[in-house]
Amino acid sequence: MKRSIKWFLGTVAALCIAIAIVWGGEIRSLSTIESVGGNKYLYQMEYKASYDLDDLISKDIDSNAELLDYVVGRIGKGIPIKMKSAQVADENGELAAFNCTSFQAAKADGSGFYYGRNYDYYKNPTMVTISRPKKGYASIAVSDMSHFGYSLEKLPDTFAGKLSCLASVYAPVDGINEKGLCTSIMALPNQAACQESGKHKVGTTIIMRLWLDRCATVQEALDLASSLDIRHDASVGSGYHYMVADASGDCAILEFDKDDGWKSMILRKDPQEKYMLVTNHLLSEKYYTTEPDERVGNPQSKSWWRYETAGNYLREHGGVLTLEEARECLSMVHWENLVWDNGDIEDTQYSNVYDQQAITLDLRNWNDYGNPVSFAL
Repeated sequence: MKRSIKWFLGTVAALCIAIAIVWGGEIRSLSTIESVGGNKYLYQMEYKASYDLDDLISKDIDSNAELLDYVVGRIGKGIPIKMKSAQVADENGELAAFNCTSFQAAKADGSGFYYGRNYDYYKNPTMVTISRPKKGYASIAVSDMSHFGYSLEKLPDTFAGKLSCLASVYAPVDGINEKGLCTSIMALPNQAACQESGKHKVGTTIIMRLWLDRCATVQEALDLASSLDIRHDASVGSGYHYMVADASGDCAILEFDKDDGWKSMILRKDPQEKYMLVTNHLLSEKYYTTEPDERVGNPQSKSWWRYETAGNYLREHGGVLTLEEARECLSMVHWENLVWDNGDIEDTQYSNVYDQQAITLDLRNWNDYGNPVSFAL
């Protein structure tokens, strides 16, 4: 009897050790997930598991479904796990418009730059992920949790229910790294880039994870992008352009030429200017318009109005803002209960102000502008 008990305890101990060896990083990551400030729709996690971006690049993954399959394989390590995105295109093959605004502006105290960002979409839970990869820069990144299966009805409120949160490290929609490099993504309906030059392929959010992990400057980010084929998942019904900015004040917008093989188009901030701004329409000279035009953006998203409104505010302040003014600039172009023609309701999921010198994030979730939350590395 004693021998049986001893054998059983030894087996359990061996099993626990094996689990710790195989899934130790994932388990430690899951143990850090918590709601922020009692807000059940805002979460934070410190990602402690390993991930291999070189391996991911080698797989040429350029669709959300393939990325989720890859993530499941990494997390499950051979054990099947169910995970899928809650984002789906409508009957016309289009996803509801993201109506995002991003800018870089000089700080009024002269100590560097702020990076502002509104993420406008449906009301979904938000994840703030802090990662410190062994090979790469530490970062704070924000994800829309619907990208990996969560919704207002499905939240990570049990240990098993938290498992899909591990996908957040592969799905940032904006963020800052320890060098002060910031990046964000803005949607461009029906303009899914499909670069095909023979280089390794990366998908929509992976390029931003690569920038956060590997780049300290805008030039490094652009050089990295040029070494890969960036491809957006056409099945989602939207393309994107990106803003990337560094702590020195350099800033650029990366777009793709839909009429010339999706070649990269780069807009660089004028060194004489203290700010740069982007919303949801193309800004490259070849396509730029001052009036709404569905060929270069989504007129329904009021992209041109947001670009003009935020731009006027930035110009009036000479491109130099306090934290309160950076928040105000974002507040002026946020959405609250915006009703679309099909009856869908959209909100600003969150407003972020990144301090590119202090390496901090000031986040206001769901238009709760009276209760900002701060994050730091």
